[in-house]
Amino acid sequence: MTLANLNILIIGGGFSGMAAAIDLRRRGANIDLVEIDPGWRNYGAGISLGGATLRALRQLGVLEAFLREGHAADGVRLCLPNGQQVAELPTPRIAGADVPGGGAILRPVLARILADATRASGVHVRLGCTFRAIHQHAQAVEVHFTDGQSQRYDLVIGADGLYSKVRETLFPEAPKPRYSGQAVWRAVLPRPPDIETAVMWLGPRVKPGVNPVSKTEMYLFVTEPRSVNQHVDPASFVEHLRRLLADFTAPTLQNIRAQLGEHSQIIFRPLEGLLLPRPWSQGRVVLIGDTVHATTPHLASGACIGIEDALVLADELALGMGDVPAALAAFEARRWERCRMVVENSARLGAIEIEGGDKEEHARIMRESLLALAQPI
Repeated sequence: MTLANLNILIIGGGFSGMAAAIDLRRRGANIDLVEIDPGWRNYGAGISLGGATLRALRQLGVLEAFLREGHAADGVRLCLPNGQQVAELPTPRIAGADVPGGGAILRPVLARILADATRASGVHVRLGCTFRAIHQHAQAVEVHFTDGQSQRYDLVIGADGLYSKVRETLFPEAPKPRYSGQAVWRAVLPRPPDIETAVMWLGPRVKPGVNPVSKTEMYLFVTEPRSVNQHVDPASFVEHLRRLLADFTAPTLQNIRAQLGEHSQIIFRPLEGLLLPRPWSQGRVVLIGDTVHATTPHLASGACIGIEDALVLADELALGMGDVPAALAAFEARRWERCRMVVENSARLGAIEIEGGDKEEHARIMRESLLALAQPI
């Protein structure tokens, strides 16, 4: 079904917004995308992607670019702090028999791949611009932009992230993002030959891991319990990250610790979550991605469920033959339980780590969540 008669605005040029633009444009819709950052930048070090995410990238038509510029592999090695391997977490080949079960890539590289595909699809992109006001009518949405322009659309998609202004406009009483009590450190480092897939070291409360992001680089991630969400001076990043790794005697981690420096692109981020109660739409405006279900990274599925939102929304708009209200209701019905599972299970995994809790519960939640993510969307 073609969507050629639909004029759609997407507010926000992150992963879910770009995915929606690509898939809706491919199905024939006329798409405007506005992004407030004039440089369309995406900050961050690496991002780990599970098999469900690779499946979504394949559907978007960008999997080959990911495989060329990122890294894909099977399995996750689990080790003790001294380096002894105790288990390997299987990663089913969800994206196809020819595609490994997981992978990673530098976050700015994945953003560039999606931005290139967005432009190539024919989406009209306006940078340094966002909405100023949204006025709903029975059959259209009138949007006033910060550059002085105004336009009417059949549908507006809010994909402007965790601190969404669209969400604030639609649902002013909506819950705010909630700090989890945990933070993550990330850094980019040269990749040694023995790091061929993701590896995690199971410390009592601090949990480091590495994942290859290209042929020559890997990224380090370290989760740390922090009871208070407070500013950390960037001048202390190197020293603090080295201190977190001091008790891990595994040779790989000690080599990483010795290499850390100002060149390591260290990024610190407090972990926050959000699950917006239903509904996720009002009239002809719908919210997707982190705008409604921001998750901590314990299941490596935040980008996944945001990109999936875009694919399911495009699918329902096509199935609904342009009946926007019916399509939005169907979209929400398909997405709620899967996204709820990811947000709540990820939060529980983090809580177990903070508390030094039941490892069997942690393993069970991880196993059940990965089985659920392998199911069709």
